[in-house]
Amino acid sequence: MHGVNSSLRPFGATIFAEMTRLALAHDAVNLGQGAPDFDGPEFVKEAAIRAIRDGRGQYARMTGLPELNGAIAERFEKTTGIEIAPETQTVVTCGCTEAIVDAMLGLLEAGDEVILFEPFYDSYPAAVAMASGIAKVVTLQAPHFRIEESALRSAVTARTKIILVNTPHNPSGHMLDDDERQLIARVANECNLIVLSDEVYEELYYAKPHRSLALEDGLRERTVVLSSLGKSFSFTGWKIGWAIGPAALVAAIRAAHQFTTFCAPTPLQVAAATALRAPDSYFTDFRCEYKRKRDLLAEGLRQCGLAPIVPEGSYFILADHERFGFQDDFAFCRFLVEKVGVAAIPPGAFYKNKQHARTLARFAFCKREDTLGAALDRLQRLPECARHYRSTAREA
Repeated sequence: MHGVNSSLRPFGATIFAEMTRLALAHDAVNLGQGAPDFDGPEFVKEAAIRAIRDGRGQYARMTGLPELNGAIAERFEKTTGIEIAPETQTVVTCGCTEAIVDAMLGLLEAGDEVILFEPFYDSYPAAVAMASGIAKVVTLQAPHFRIEESALRSAVTARTKIILVNTPHNPSGHMLDDDERQLIARVANECNLIVLSDEVYEELYYAKPHRSLALEDGLRERTVVLSSLGKSFSFTGWKIGWAIGPAALVAAIRAAHQFTTFCAPTPLQVAAATALRAPDSYFTDFRCEYKRKRDLLAEGLRQCGLAPIVPEGSYFILADHERFGFQDDFAFCRFLVEKVGVAAIPPGAFYKNKQHARTLARFAFCKREDTLGAALDRLQRLPECARHYRSTAREA
């Protein structure tokens, strides 16, 4: 029998598709997938519409439209102080997910090892597998999710080539502190490793500002920063992403990109260039709005008996449900969508060592406030529903 390639067979369908299917089947309020249920800003939409009307509907340059490569470089210099050459140090991809795959395909040889920190975005290990690499997993322990030196160093071998880091972190919302960033720099420099820094949530920080890993000593020459339009401008479906880094590393990513998607949609690239040149007030207001939603959801989760881990960045909250006595995160999230009418994501989908996620659930707050309110209204029934569910299970 022919079928799925053996390197991809272990991954199956994504947890996002499964939970969305259950949410639709049970008419649940969906706080699962990290997709806003509202539109991005009008000025960005208008830029895309103008580009379509101006006839910009053909293939873009493989590396990206010049105006977008330039806007990426300008924004990066504004936020980091690092000046880059847009013609050789950037590439535009179909979302950050493609940039991750292209980086693995372009940089890895068969058998090269990639260090991943779990919980991880679920495409990471699949991208490594597609490039015939080997994923080495380092577990970040709840509730702080910090990178510990002993765990990182024990994962490095003579075959290690890449460290893949995500900050602000999905799903925990943790942001690397000074010690963690310096640790990554020391290890990467000592062992001659490439750092892939997934910074798609770079504009979603709360108490302390995001700091790119490319700023650490010795990392500018060995770090590729990955990001996208979707999270910072609420257009996740536009799939405009990019990679920034040293010319030699970006050339490797371009080598894979030209044979995967070749180019991202032209009119959306035009609009992305407009978006990245937004005034500072846009980003300030954006963070204020999300902080309000974060605090609303965190307090609501507390009131229904969950224990939220308040994130420093991103638009997700992990909450501990141990007091309700479910076997694991998958059982709790199935119960939640079927009996309470709220969809969340079991974070075991982001772990190789799934036992570390047993008592956690991930909730997204990239939603309208009335959506969050509707979810919290239903979640008030959680303690009663859980008692009834356990009582029925015992009787059965």
